[in-house]
Amino acid sequence: MGESSSMMFDRSGRIVDGMEPFDELLRGVRADGAGVRRTEIDGTRVLPGLTLYAVASGEISVHGQTAKAGDILVVQESVAAQGRASVVSGTYEVNTAVARRLTSVLPDALVAPGEDGCAEFYAGIGMDGPSVVADRLLDWLMVCALKEWFDREHGDGWLGAQADAVVGPVLKAMHAKPERAWTLALLAKEAGVARTTLAGRFAKLVGVPPLTYLTEWRMALAADLLAESSATVASVARKVGYADAFGFSAAFKRVHGFSPSTCRSRCAESA
Repeated sequence: MGESSSMMFDRSGRIVDGMEPFDELLRGVRADGAGVRRTEIDGTRVLPGLTLYAVASGEISVHGQTAKAGDILVVQESVAAQGRASVVSGTYEVNTAVARRLTSVLPDALVAPGEDGCAEFYAGIGMDGPSVVADRLLDWLMVCALKEWFDREHGDGWLGAQADAVVGPVLKAMHAKPERAWTLALLAKEAGVARTTLAGRFAKLVGVPPLTYLTEWRMALAADLLAESSATVASVARKVGYADAFGFSAAFKRVHGFSPSTCRSRCAESA
């Protein structure tokens, strides 16, 4: 990957360089105890949601798409599949607000074509090693599959809009510096267009105005910071562009439906 000015917060709230917006979202998709297993599919089977299937042999068909030996199938929602295949699979839980923004724009099912040797590699994956090794292997396969799909299809909404000459630079700027006091004029300057041009183009491709998207992105980052770090509400507010905790708390509740303190207590209870 080439040099990039984009940044993101890590789990401790620090800013990390060199992450494109799509890469940031992939960081939130992690297989922790995903239960990697080898399965034989024979006939019709209902596949659970957000599960990755690495096809070692045979083929599976879902929604008119067919995953053959060496391919990876990612199922977003529970769906009926048909075929005969030997697969290695693992089911994900999406526990972060940032990761949910990614899964919300994925199709119900996607197939990432494999290359020579992939089927043999999947067939040779052992089930007896440490679970953390299997989890990281599953993460690697998921990242490869999603990136291949994105490069090929781009997707809809904000995900596809990253490839747009006008909206893409604006999304990158907002993701890179969510703490900056962005205005429509400053965002338009990033794109090199008039404010009205940006507003119309952004709303058409993303579905919401630029500053609405910015607020939603900030609140997704904030929810994860509250859940995963010991930072105070005021500190989190500053990290995502709010000068005071009051304004931040109002925006947070408007987006998520509950206060930052409630978010933190709920996460503590579920830990």
